[in-house]
Amino acid sequence: MSSSHAQLVLADLDHEVASTRKVLSQVPLDQLDYRPHGKSGPLGKLARHLTDVVQLGILVVNANEIDYHAPRPPEPELPSTREGFVAEFDESIAALKAALAATTDAHLSEQWVMRGGETVWMKMPRLSWLRVMILNHLVHHRAQLTLYYRMLDLPMPGMYGPSADEM
Repeated sequence: MSSSHAQLVLADLDHEVASTRKVLSQVPLDQLDYRPHGKSGPLGKLARHLTDVVQLGILVVNANEIDYHAPRPPEPELPSTREGFVAEFDESIAALKAALAATTDAHLSEQWVMRGGETVWMKMPRLSWLRVMILNHLVHHRAQLTLYYRMLDLPMPGMYGPSADEM
């Protein structure tokens, strides 16, 4: 690997991947439509969104921008098993790690753009996208998912040490 920046992202990613896999391995398959509030997304889509975030990271490394107004392929069906949620996530993580292993510091310093048609919504260096919008975004939505678990009175996996359910 020729990128010290990528090595830093990978070190952070490795820790968060382990925690996220624990959460996904406990997805309550009988509660995929659960919403704690009318404005909240359903639990199954939130679980899938953890993989979507990683896939955005792949785009950050491999493409120059994303245009949310451009046509997109239809969303695949949600996995039918916990192992399916974990497998999708693992596949995306492997692709992100491969992309990071092939990049350079100079590439990660280049600007990356999120747009809606002609309107630029956000623009910042790829490294910032990876640290802020991918890693932090992953942790944010994983935390939302654990809140859904708590509201359903499901056991909570520990992520930064044992949870109250594991004590």
